[in-house]
Amino acid sequence: MARHLITSALPYINGIKHLGNLVGSQLPADLYARYLRGRGHEVMFICATDEHGTPAELAAAKTGEPVAEYCARMHGEQSALARGFGLSFDHYGRSSSDRNRVLTQHFAGRLADAGYIREVSERQVYSIDDGRFLPDRYIEGTCPNCGYERARGDQCENCTKQLDPTDLINPRSAVSGSTNLEVRETKHLYLRQSALKGEIAEWIDSKTGWPILTTSIAKKWLNDGDGLRDRGITRDLNWGIPVKRGEQDWPGMEGKVFYVWFDAPIEYIGATAEWADANGRDEADWRRWWRTDEGAGDVTYTQFMGKDNVPFHTLSFPCTQIGSGEPWKMVDYIKSFNYLTYDGGQFSTSQGRGVFMDNALEILPADYWRWWLLSHAPESGDSEFTWENFQQSANKDLADVLGNFVSRITKFCRSKFGEAVPEGGRYGEGETALIEALTTRIRAYEGHMDRMEIRRSAAELRAIWVLGNEYLQTAAPWSSFKTDPEKAAMQVRLGLNLIRLYAVLSEPFIPFASKAMLEAMQTDRDDWPGDIAEALAALQPGLAFTVPEVLFAKITDEQRAEWEERFKGARE
Repeated sequence: MARHLITSALPYINGIKHLGNLVGSQLPADLYARYLRGRGHEVMFICATDEHGTPAELAAAKTGEPVAEYCARMHGEQSALARGFGLSFDHYGRSSSDRNRVLTQHFAGRLADAGYIREVSERQVYSIDDGRFLPDRYIEGTCPNCGYERARGDQCENCTKQLDPTDLINPRSAVSGSTNLEVRETKHLYLRQSALKGEIAEWIDSKTGWPILTTSIAKKWLNDGDGLRDRGITRDLNWGIPVKRGEQDWPGMEGKVFYVWFDAPIEYIGATAEWADANGRDEADWRRWWRTDEGAGDVTYTQFMGKDNVPFHTLSFPCTQIGSGEPWKMVDYIKSFNYLTYDGGQFSTSQGRGVFMDNALEILPADYWRWWLLSHAPESGDSEFTWENFQQSANKDLADVLGNFVSRITKFCRSKFGEAVPEGGRYGEGETALIEALTTRIRAYEGHMDRMEIRRSAAELRAIWVLGNEYLQTAAPWSSFKTDPEKAAMQVRLGLNLIRLYAVLSEPFIPFASKAMLEAMQTDRDDWPGDIAEALAALQPGLAFTVPEVLFAKITDEQRAEWEERFKGARE
């Protein structure tokens, strides 16, 4: 048994997330966590809401709530939606937790002591109408790199270029829309990333197995232009982690908070500590996942994120960890994703475009969305969501292949043998061939899952389902029953055992349907299959079962047309 630490990029607290957010981090991370648990490994799967910075303040101002209350409410809503989608976090934390505050201030103190933080007087945009400095996301304007007109002051979401607010062309306040701006002087702390460039470059070069998407983005930021630049880690905001040097006040930094991109990755550690607190564990129980001098040396750490988050996880957070001089567990593998587009355009939380997680669960069960999103995960390039493709995939894969198999074999058994696994008959050539084909496919499926090749894993799983349907068509127990009832009993028994096997193999993708299949077979045997012939004998003759409700109802043309119309514009 191996130990695996898995983290998903933290979703911002500012509203309900869309399907593009979901498939870019949390959902594939859940797939991998479920698979590893199924294989018997020890897994710690961590995520949290990212609650500090501009998005939270702006969103709270829009609803009229104090920002702390807004964040508490939205954390509850995001937690409920995560459960609704079957996201199996060991803990879903909050970056505003006391644990994260203490850790963030601790890291800042260590970095300062090591000489990796410098104080900078800088000129920053101040909004006269709003009466405040406007850092990063509080300013919108035109990106100087690609010309996108709604670029934010920290990063352009169109071309992913890292920006400073003063870089924007035709800047305006995101608070009021005012263009009555001027530049004033203020002081901030900078992390001296440039001083750590050599160590970071060496570390990235050692990760030879990383996806091309991950390494290409990291090396671009590391080497393009001036190379790895020092990065501001404080902001003039009211909401956030107060700037302290460990437990000590930081002269000249009164009233400032740490930048959200400094404290958010530290929350991976903080949320694991929160897990320990929530479950009555002691300090050693979370530290064994994060401190290589306290047990984390044998941990494999995998991060999941969209490509826009890669620079912060390959450069900034590693700078924080390395610069601290402490033996923190660093990431072993970063699985990054391209974008999921929506019907010819971008999903966008800020612009309310596309299908959002709450809408999705209102119209269909989670497994429909999980299957489509994972089987179309934007791994090698962007993927596009269209309602026509969604309907076709759900109907063909889930209803026609898997659902049809389960329905046919259980209903036939009930009609001819009753609701119990029938006895009699011995395997013939067809059954032996099926077991061989299943063994080959299942071992291939495991290989793809081990390598986090998500689309290939989905295709292999579907092929495993297809084998069951092909067997049923060839064996034709309805014909066998007329001349050789015992042979038909064997074929049906094998078919019922396939349902259990499919439930186990499919659980990482479609956990709710998997649970329904196991419940229908009235078994709690969910062990991962080693020897396939043995796995197909798990349900013994005489074991009662029930015919399940329709696993996956087909999406009608009328439903598709209705949803296309409903979601074509901005979110209500």
